[in-house]
Amino acid sequence: MSAEQRAAVAPVVLRQIGVGEDGSPLYAYADRTPVVQPQPLPAVRPWGAYVALGIAGSVAVTFVAMAAALLAVAVAIGAVSVTVCVLVLRSMWQQIQQDQNK
Repeated sequence: MSAEQRAAVAPVVLRQIGVGEDGSPLYAYADRTPVVQPQPLPAVRPWGAYVALGIAGSVAVTFVAMAAALLAVAVAIGAVSVTVCVLVLRSMWQQIQQDQNK
């Protein structure tokens, strides 16, 4: 049996609210309206904080990428410098060896 059918079959509960002019009791019907539960409030999300965190994260990633690029340039310059130094020292060594053999 559904809740509506049970409500229709249930006896009416009367509540005395006073006495009339002729002395007869006055009744009020019991409130049978269902109690409405308040709905929970939707979660409030701090969108501004999310946007700020996204911007700060992208700036941080950009700085890390720039540092990695700068490191790569420094390593490349160091490698070229070492190569030039080795070639110069090798040619000097060969020149010294030729001068000693004469």
